[in-house]
Amino acid sequence: MAKERILIVEDEKLIRWSIRSRLKEEGYAVEEAEDGKQAFAAMREDDFDLMLLDHRLPDTTGLEILERARREAQELSVVMMTAYGTVENAVQAMKLGAFDYLTKPVNLDELVVIVQKALETTRLRREVHRLRSERREFHGKVKLIGNSPAMQGVVDLIAKICNSQAATVLLEGESGTGKNVVAKAIHYGSPRSERPFVNITCSALTETLLESELFGHERGAFTDAKAQKKGLLEVADEGTVFLDEIGEMGMAMQVKLLRFLEEKTFKRVGGIRDIHVDVRIIAASNRDLEQAIREGLFREDLFYRLQVIPIRLPPLREHREDIPLLVQHFLDHFNLEFRKNTKDVEPAVLDRLMGYDWPGNIRELRNVIERIMILEDKERIELADLPSALVTGKRGGTDSGPAYVGNMTLDEMERWAICRALEQSSQNQVRAAKLLGVSRDTLRYRMKKFGLLEDAPR
Repeated sequence: MAKERILIVEDEKLIRWSIRSRLKEEGYAVEEAEDGKQAFAAMREDDFDLMLLDHRLPDTTGLEILERARREAQELSVVMMTAYGTVENAVQAMKLGAFDYLTKPVNLDELVVIVQKALETTRLRREVHRLRSERREFHGKVKLIGNSPAMQGVVDLIAKICNSQAATVLLEGESGTGKNVVAKAIHYGSPRSERPFVNITCSALTETLLESELFGHERGAFTDAKAQKKGLLEVADEGTVFLDEIGEMGMAMQVKLLRFLEEKTFKRVGGIRDIHVDVRIIAASNRDLEQAIREGLFREDLFYRLQVIPIRLPPLREHREDIPLLVQHFLDHFNLEFRKNTKDVEPAVLDRLMGYDWPGNIRELRNVIERIMILEDKERIELADLPSALVTGKRGGTDSGPAYVGNMTLDEMERWAICRALEQSSQNQVRAAKLLGVSRDTLRYRMKKFGLLEDAPR
């Protein structure tokens, strides 16, 4: 294992020697600098894990070196040392990011303990930085598969939004078109990527609970409010809040959301203090919001406030040419997840997939491939492996539902999909929700809507 590297910046040779000797005994690699010039030269040449920094140096102050070091090497831990310890100096050093502050003469045993703790902080900072970089790399690549003009237009628009200061974005499209993926791509491809991305499904909560989740509440605001709780808007400060299924939000809550969007401030439930946050709101809806406005179910002013930058995600039937790429993408994904080696699909299968209307869009295609990959273990998917609805073009046999997809209403299709998922998962709601690509809370909300929740096993 490589030795952790420590830089001692100290103008007194004897002190440098005594600290270096003890740290080398502990197994560390140690370099020395007697002034600021040598310190900066050493930092340019090497990547140190810790700096032991004297407060007074011949050509500069330790605080100036500390400030520059924390700016240029943010993961580096710095321990200040001084023979002129004052509370003011210590406070200033800690404000600038020093890990600790020691008064000379330094107790070497105490120093070793502090060095161990400071190096642990460096390791944690580097691990956090690595994980954040991996997360940015993963989500920053827009996971919208397809070379069709419709999808490339969406990808180009996402890239422009990522680099903009747009505070609100509205994603519109049918269920299963990838709105959640787009929301994450916008967040992780933007300067906000280091801050939180929080997701809330508006249809999964009552209006009271939704208000508490978004704005938080004060202790005693209602019966079960035994402690103060920060809302998602506060938690996501400088980040992104994704409001999925915003078309299901109640009118009273729409008023409060509009007020927040206009003023950038809110009060916790039961609170009196205005709280200011800077968040990007990405809202998504699978229903026609303009129709909802005409029906008196959605506020027109909120719609126009959200629709500063609208993105319409096309249904899969409008970009069928992307189906081969999507199929291969899902094969690769589930080969890795299920440790299988399915290489492709036979031409007849691809023809059938290309000719189907996909009412459930990309999510439905994904679920079809996942189901086949779970049940079959072969190098090539064959026509007989497809669900009967895809082979015959009708809902029949074990996939029974309304007679023909073209004659089904949206509610009928949704109810059929829920019943089918529950059947495939032996009534296990968690597995059924996964098959449908929704949360369990959303599934239960939909089951209640269609009268399927009574006596349903959990």
